[in-house]
Amino acid sequence: MAQGFPASTGDVLSANMYNGLVTFTLNSNSTTSYTLASTDQYQVLVIMTNAAAKDVLIPTDATYAFPNGTAITILNTGAGAATIKAVTAGTTTVTSAGATSAQPTLAQYKTAVAIKTATNAWTVVGAVA
Repeated sequence: MAQGFPASTGDVLSANMYNGLVTFTLNSNSTTSYTLASTDQYQVLVIMTNAAAKDVLIPTDATYAFPNGTAITILNTGAGAATIKAVTAGTTTVTSAGATSAQPTLAQYKTAVAIKTATNAWTVVGAVA
């Protein structure tokens, strides 16, 4: 069964909820290292703003088991590159078509989506180097 926005049987979709389906909730981070959290799924735009090089860390399933198919969008507006990588590289696999498959990077004003494809496995697509 497909996973989507959290809802329960009998929930009524209000105009506010419906309009929210087409917009991102913004999660701005000025830190040099940010670990993705459960609150970053369901149409959240994770914005990395720090001018220095920074890391976007994907936790293991033991920390938080995102459902397979979860897609998290990351935008780097800071001057330094944002590297997307696993908190525990030996446990969580991150792959992409970037120059370094296991640690794709985003230059300033570039965006990518991290998609969970299996247990402890993520693929990053977008403007990665």
